[in-house]
Amino acid sequence: MLKNIDPLLNANVLTILAEMGHGDELAIVDANFPAVTMGRRVTIVSASASATLDAVLTLLPLDDFVEAPATVMEVVGAPDEIPETIREFQISIDQAESKKVKMARVGRFAFYDRAKSAFAILATGETRLYGCILIRKGVIRPK
Repeated sequence: MLKNIDPLLNANVLTILAEMGHGDELAIVDANFPAVTMGRRVTIVSASASATLDAVLTLLPLDDFVEAPATVMEVVGAPDEIPETIREFQISIDQAESKKVKMARVGRFAFYDRAKSAFAILATGETRLYGCILIRKGVIRPK
């Protein structure tokens, strides 16, 4: 047991986060996502996508060298619709970074392509649709 580390961040997740470098992407995906088919490294997290993102963001800085360090999947047939999961992701990211952070939206197959090349995929138990997000790791600057 470690102090001040979210219990959702098991040893596998902590290893993934520690091994990622600046610019690497992490996919946090819902239960419907074909994670094992798509991913090079897949770890299961038995929580919602929102809770998983919140836990990851306690340790992982987002890339501030890019315009949009987070990317979500557009709703098929309604690209302007913003599902509850995506609204929650935006709130989590803004809170973690203490500022408004831009999230990009891409089509389903473009998201799949990005997920295939992600450093790792965290497959969650999220049952709500469109509970998928890609986040790009940033840097921690010296004080």
